[in-house]
Amino acid sequence: QVQLVESGGGLVQAGGSLRLSCAASGRTFSSYDMGWFRQAPEKERELVAAIDSSGGITVYSDSVRGRFTISRDNAKNTVYLQMNSLKPEDTAVYYCAGPRAYGRSYIATGSYMYWGQGTQVTVSS
Repeated sequence: QVQLVESGGGLVQAGGSLRLSCAASGRTFSSYDMGWFRQAPEKERELVAAIDSSGGITVYSDSVRGRFTISRDNAKNTVYLQMNSLKPEDTAVYYCAGPRAYGRSYIATGSYMYWGQGTQVTVSS
């Protein structure tokens, strides 16, 4: 079993930045493809960004591309989401997810086996 623990959420003004972290248990973290998702009130959970096991492949939603950066440190069993130029519409609970099942879509929630508890990000205008 894999445990995922997110941190780094909070309240920030529009135009500001936050960095989310997701610490994962398990000795095979370096083989996991990981993702960050978010869910706003009354909306479906959606992919924000995903990264393959080596960090060589990244996937972003159109709404965050150019503003957010996903990265990972396999030595620390941690995946990060750097969020810059935040907008009020980025307000949501952000979830870390992984590993992605082999051959499954990066963007589908059902592709990921485990989920963190979520961290709230609120962007004020």
